[in-house]
Amino acid sequence: MFENYRKFETELAGRPLTVEVGKVAGLANGSCLVKYGETTVLACATASEKPREGIDFLPLSVDFEERLYSAGKIPGAYLRREGRPSEKAVLTARVIDRPIRPLFPKDLRNDVALTLTVMSVDPDCSHEITGMIGASIALSISDIPWNGPISGVKVGIVDGVPVINPTKAQREVSTLDLTVASSEKKVVMIEAGANEVTDANMFTAIMMGHEANGELLKFINGIIAEVGKPKFDFPSGELDHDMVEEIFAFCENDVMFALDTNDKNVRDARMVPVKDAIIEKFSEKYPDVEAQMDELVYKIQKRIVRRWLLEDGKRVDGRRLDEIRPLASEVGVIPRVHGSGLFTRGQTQVLSICTLASIDMAQELDGIDDQTEKRYMHHYNMPGYSTGEAKSTRTPGRREIGHGALAERSLIPVLPSVDEFPYAIRVVSEVVSSNGSTSQGSVCGSTLALMDAGVPIKAPVAGISCGLITEGDRWMTMIDIQGVEDFYGDMDFKVAGTHKGITSIQMDLKIDGLTPEIIKEALEVTHKGRDYIIDEVLLKAIPAPREEVSEYAPKMITVHIPVEKIRDVIGTGGKVVQKIVADTGAKIDIEEDGSVYISAVNRDAAYEAKKIIEGIIFEPEVGAVYTGRVTRIIPIGAFVEIAPGTEGMVHIKDLEYKRTEKVEDVCQVGDMMTVKCLGNDERGRLNLSRKACLERE
Repeated sequence: MFENYRKFETELAGRPLTVEVGKVAGLANGSCLVKYGETTVLACATASEKPREGIDFLPLSVDFEERLYSAGKIPGAYLRREGRPSEKAVLTARVIDRPIRPLFPKDLRNDVALTLTVMSVDPDCSHEITGMIGASIALSISDIPWNGPISGVKVGIVDGVPVINPTKAQREVSTLDLTVASSEKKVVMIEAGANEVTDANMFTAIMMGHEANGELLKFINGIIAEVGKPKFDFPSGELDHDMVEEIFAFCENDVMFALDTNDKNVRDARMVPVKDAIIEKFSEKYPDVEAQMDELVYKIQKRIVRRWLLEDGKRVDGRRLDEIRPLASEVGVIPRVHGSGLFTRGQTQVLSICTLASIDMAQELDGIDDQTEKRYMHHYNMPGYSTGEAKSTRTPGRREIGHGALAERSLIPVLPSVDEFPYAIRVVSEVVSSNGSTSQGSVCGSTLALMDAGVPIKAPVAGISCGLITEGDRWMTMIDIQGVEDFYGDMDFKVAGTHKGITSIQMDLKIDGLTPEIIKEALEVTHKGRDYIIDEVLLKAIPAPREEVSEYAPKMITVHIPVEKIRDVIGTGGKVVQKIVADTGAKIDIEEDGSVYISAVNRDAAYEAKKIIEGIIFEPEVGAVYTGRVTRIIPIGAFVEIAPGTEGMVHIKDLEYKRTEKVEDVCQVGDMMTVKCLGNDERGRLNLSRKACLERE
């Protein structure tokens, strides 16, 4: 039945990797079923027959579909089916998109859709890597024009040693979560989260991943040689070469003047009459020139910016290649919020707001891996006004989700543990002005906001980007790229970290890859840049986290109780804990391990709730002496509360050494009394003695 069926097998990091072709999804341009260990991903690549009209870009979509059946789960949503992609699915799609996109022909305008469906999950075998390998193979064996293949692996560091595709147990103790994608000769994508890993160790891990990819590419090329299809021809979407050259000669000097400023608004304003002049002069000869203006201006400006950099070492704003834009930072910008920080770098400005809440406000996750919640949430917003555009607010797109996740990953390594700081933490980065590197600006602004909120972070984190211009074998890097350099350059190499080491990397490329020399230099220049930002900007705004959280933030207290006492604190139907909440106004969250988190805006209320809970779990020690309040009197003795909810009786004979006629002769309700614990009687009642604490007369 499956006459075109082929099965290919190899081993990757000690686990079997199997690729099946010709069995399913036969109507796609290219498809394969990839199994790594017991992780299974169906990869399908399709393309439209004709190019899309009126666009100047490749309409590529990459969708990473998490099916919860792959992990033996039923979706928790009301309809019990998968809805919009999870943030992790979006981030995985972006990780796969980035190494694939630059390898398509620049003039391809056909719609290309890459769909990666996770069908089963083996915790020891990354579904992200399985999907990336499947995407590469599906495109490579299809008839869709693409200059692959690429391969991808993960690299961890366990006990100081780099490990390719670490298992679940190894990932839990690894100080690095690195994804490296490579072509045969170059590194095409780097994505990393790290626990302050040094530049040297990061470079070693990247090169180790690159080497592992080389071996895997031999396997992929074998598949292509056996089942690959010839690539289809397509009409080029490039602009007419003669038209571009003629218009470039006409407006070159005017565009150079327009670009020669550090102010984005000035640059845009200067370009308006240039565009008008082009339309006036060339619309008769080239009727489509107005419709093609955006792509035309892009090509003209790109040529000038790259020429300035490569030939003159000149940047559009006049900076040196190793010079950072003017910096400023401020904390406590917004009243009443729990913490705020404003970070400015040139015309890029990010305002980050930190909110603290009780631990039950941690985000619940419904995904295909084992993570069920996270206590630190970082969200990124970039409204139209930040770039001077008049557009309405939309729900967060893939870019916003990606930038928020990058900042989140950058800061997680320096956050205190739950035991040290029992709060759920949310930071929102509002991009109020954008001219390049807003994601790294949000890292810096969020460090300020966390410190202003009194979060005892281990060290401040700064982020900065490194750009690249290449021409043949010539190349040069530049620090802190602004928007126009990102737009027309070849690389955006973002690195965040502390003085000690790297906490995150994200690399975007427009070329076919990086050499080891470029990677090493990018790590060096970004390290210098973040050190400067930390010392000269962040720590001058706030030298250390505030010692107390905001008066508007909840005050948190953690109590650890024996697991067997949890039922006593909760009470039947929750009556006990509900009464504590009603009486004190505090919020109480009890975990299965006996951790009790108490929160209240009023610190006294939190401590009152703690006192009640400690009283409930209190177990008197025989022979110990306690001071308590007399709560009631009966003819044969007095009841004394030695802890909240715990009282015992002092028998009339144990009040004094001498004979006592009436209990009231010794004490009254409300009196404080020091007593010794005698233990429980045969009925389990607590017996106390005042007499044992008195000296015999």
